[in-house]
Formats: sequence, structure tokens, C-alpha cells
Amino acid sequence: MEISMIKMRNNLVLFSLLLVSGWMMGQDKSKDTIGTEVINVVKSYTPTVSDAFKIKTAPVVDARSISSKKRIEYSIFSAPVASTFTPDKGKAKILRINPSPTVYENYVSAGFGNFSTPVGELFLHSNSTRYNDFGMFFNYQSSVGGVKDVVLNDDYMDTRLDLYYKQENRDFEWQLNAGGHLQNYNWYGLSDQINYTQPVVASIDEKQKYSAFYAGGKIDYFDSFFTGGNVKTFRFSDRYKSAEIYFLAKPKFEIPIASEYITTDTRLEFLKGRFEQNYERSDKINYTFFTVGFSPSLEILRDNLTINLGVDLLYSTGSGDTNDNKGYYYPNVTASYKLIDQVLTVYTGVTGGLHHNSYRGFAEENPYVSPSLEMKRTDEQYNAFLGLKGKLASNISYNFIGSYKNEKDKPLYKLNPSLTDGSEIVDLGYRMGNSFEVVYDTIKTIGIFGEVRIDFSKELKFGGNVSVQTYETSSQEEAWNLPNLKITGFANYTNDNWFAGADIFYVGNRKDEFIMDSQNAPFTRSQITVGDYIDLNLHGGYQLTTKLSVFAKVNNILSTSYEKYSNFRVQGLQALGGLTYKFDF
Repeated sequence: MEISMIKMRNNLVLFSLLLVSGWMMGQDKSKDTIGTEVINVVKSYTPTVSDAFKIKTAPVVDARSISSKKRIEYSIFSAPVASTFTPDKGKAKILRINPSPTVYENYVSAGFGNFSTPVGELFLHSNSTRYNDFGMFFNYQSSVGGVKDVVLNDDYMDTRLDLYYKQENRDFEWQLNAGGHLQNYNWYGLSDQINYTQPVVASIDEKQKYSAFYAGGKIDYFDSFFTGGNVKTFRFSDRYKSAEIYFLAKPKFEIPIASEYITTDTRLEFLKGRFEQNYERSDKINYTFFTVGFSPSLEILRDNLTINLGVDLLYSTGSGDTNDNKGYYYPNVTASYKLIDQVLTVYTGVTGGLHHNSYRGFAEENPYVSPSLEMKRTDEQYNAFLGLKGKLASNISYNFIGSYKNEKDKPLYKLNPSLTDGSEIVDLGYRMGNSFEVVYDTIKTIGIFGEVRIDFSKELKFGGNVSVQTYETSSQEEAWNLPNLKITGFANYTNDNWFAGADIFYVGNRKDEFIMDSQNAPFTRSQITVGDYIDLNLHGGYQLTTKLSVFAKVNNILSTSYEKYSNFRVQGLQALGGLTYKFDF
């Protein structure tokens, strides 16, 4: 019993001590610390998945550490201020907008210049619905001549008419074209190395006439493997019963391969023509060419890199001993890489192709060719190039390119031999050394080309280019009538009412050959140099009203009687002025 009482007393003392300690710790919570405790585990803890995701945390927040908001009181000190301001009544502001210039869709232009040179142009078009458009373009220019020291007739006439009809549909659009082109020229370029007698000059019939009629069309499909194509045909003839027909069809397909597209161009080309006689009048000249081509290409786009991998596969047949039937293949590989966006792009490639030369193409480039040409195809075996293009500033763009190409049967213009010594009358007006033949040779060409364009302002733009080329011939002594240097420049200015511009051309020296093969004189052959020339032209005009304007042109301001081709000098200073009237139906 006594022992039990002792134990009870001891338990009460221990309980009292615990209460006092807890009260003392509760009086100063700011000094609580976490002590090290020893826990004797009676039973091991067996956790479950639900315990891991349902741990509850009850953070202890000391409310005394949160400061209470202070009350802020505001007061305003008022004082009267004298004011003499009297507001006006509000007025509506008129917003003035400059109207956009009226654009007229048709025009007629007419003018006249020295050397009795009338010019005229007419463009008309209309539509029956919002999805079609049809119209025509007519151009005419002629002159009575007037080239210095020319004894033959040197007048000319050039007129053409073009018609078109265009239709737009939901999935495709198509267009038809047709027209005609008439030209009159003269073989007035008699050689200075021959003394022509008056009877011989009077006997020369120097006039030549060309006529061409064409038709064609094109179609473009949207969202289709057949993307479109074009077709054209023409008939070309002259005063000497020469005739030529031409047909070209080029359908185009696009085949998806994975994430890329293979574009396939096909080609069906036919050319047939005849000349009534060769230059010696010993035989007729007939020629026929037919070519079928297949040109697949794959374009690869990777960030700043663009690569086009292609090849041209062709089979061509031709008439004559030198125009055999064979297959051709050419590379068509190009690539470009943007080193600095809009500032510097490097591009390169190797291409080639088979070109059908035609009488029409030669006559348009050099109207003084004789109607007795030998026709061949030009085999451009390769053309390798490397270039740089971009912008030096936001308004200065440039393009520089170097190239090296090899062409088999490249055409060259060369003077025909003169069949008279000046005292012998010849039956045809182009056989007196006053017309050109076409000769062919394998030529390797190294070329450098550079151009710069500067948009000085919205109104003023100017620029120019330089072309330097060297030629290596195989059988011909020279690359006849091909210059080594060409320079061109331009400047244009436009504002609301005025427009003006200038063009300048420089062409370097060219080589040609003079041959006299007359029965009355010994055979003569000598190489001649066709001199270089500069041609400066100005044009401008003023808009009198929204519909009516005046224009003026001045060509060959330096008034140099230069030779564009051997013995064929041009007119001197040429001035022309006229009116242009714009209108709508």
C-alpha cells in the first residue's frame, strides 16, 4: 500500500513537470526549435500507393508576420482660377483623299518623223463576261529611207496585227492567238570596194518582202498532273517564192514523288521549207526537221538551297547529208544558294539543247539575208555558268555571270560573194555582194556578263550591263559579225504628268569577208572590219489630260552613219513626235 502511494506521488510530480514545461514553451513560440527525437518503432510502417499520392500538408502560417494595411487620408486644397477661354462650336472636318489615277484599257497612238516616217499603234480589248477577255494589237512603221551615200532604194515598212482570246474557268484557263506580220526591205548595201556603173545600178532589183501568218494557244490547269502546255504554228514566205511552215507543241506534266514533284516537259517540233534556188542558181534547197523530246526535272528545296536536276532527251530527224537522224541528250542541272538573304545569292548550272534554225528567225534578226540559205540545227552541247546576284542596298540590284559553252553548227552571218566587178549585170538583185549567207561552225565561247540597276527614287531609275565574249572557231577564220564587247545603259524618269528616258548602246568591232567572183575580173578575197558604234536615243512625253498625251523620240543623236551589218549603214539623226489617246468603250 505504501509502495503504491509512493508510485502515485511520483507520477503526479512527473505530470506536473510536463504541464509546466508545455506552458513555458507556449509562451514564446518565436523561439521554438526542432530538436532531435528518437522514435522507437514498435511496428514497421508498410506504405501503400494511396499514401504516396494523398500526403496532406498543413503549413503553419504566422499571422503576426502579416502587416496590417495602413489607412490613408486624402485632402484637396481648392482655389478659384480666373479663365477667359470660350470654346468654339465644333465643325466637321473634310477628309480629302487623292483619287487614284484613271486607268484606260485601250489606246491609239500616231506620230510622224523625218525621213517621212509615219508610225501608228492601236490596242483594243473587251470582254463579254467577267471570265473572258479578247482584243487586238496593231503596229505600223515605215520610212522612205534617206541613208547617206546610198544609191539604191533604202525604204522599209514593218506592220503587224495580233489577235487574242482568253477564257478563265474554275480548274483551268486557256488562250488563243493569231496574227500576221508584213515587212518590206531592200538590199541597198553595195560594197565600197566595187565601182558600179550606172547601167548596173539601174538594173538592180533590190526589193525583198516577207510575210508571216501564225496561230497558237496555251492552256494552264490547276491542281492536276497535267499542268498545261502551248502550241504554235506559222507559215513564212518571201517575194522569191521561198516558203516555210513550222509547228511546235509542248505539253507539261507534274508527277508527285514523296514530298517532291517531277516536272516533265515534252516537245514535238516540225519544220519544213524550201528555196527556189541556191546562190549559184544551180539547184533548189529543201529542208525538213522533226524532233521529239522528253525533259524530266526534279526541284529540291532545302532552306536557302534550290537544286534542279534534269535532263533533255531528244530524237531528231533531218533532211540532207549533213542533217542526219540521231538521238541527243543534254544536262539540265542548276542550283542556287542564298548566302545572305536578298544581298548575295550564288547560282550555277550546266545546260544544253538542240535548236531548230529557221528562215523566219534569220530574216527577223538580219533582214538582208539572201533567199538561198543552208539550214541546219544547232547542237548546243553544254553551257556551264556561275553567277552572283543580289542587292548592294535596298535600291541597288546586281547580277554577274561567267559562262563557257560549246555549240556545234552555230550560225554566223557572212557577206555573200559579189558576182559582178561593177560592170557586169547580174540577174538577181541580191547577188552583188549586198546580201548575207549563213555559215556554220563549231564555236566555243567564253563570256562574262554584268548588270546593275539603281532605283534612285520612285520616279528615277537607271542601270546598264556589259557583255564581253571571246570565240574559238573550228573551221571559219573568224566568228563573223559577232562583237566581242557590248555595253548598254538606260535611264527612266516618270511622275504624274511627265515621262522621259534615255538609252545608249555600244557595239564593238566585228569581222567579215569580202569576196568578188566575177567572170570579168580575177577572184578576190579579203577580210574586212566592221567598225564599232555608239547609238544614243532619247524619248519623253507629257500628259495633257487623263486621256491625251504627247510624245517625242530622238534616235541616233550622235548622227553617226554606222554599219549595223557590213555595208548596211543606218539613217542619221531621227526625230519623231505624236499623240496618244486612251479610252474605254
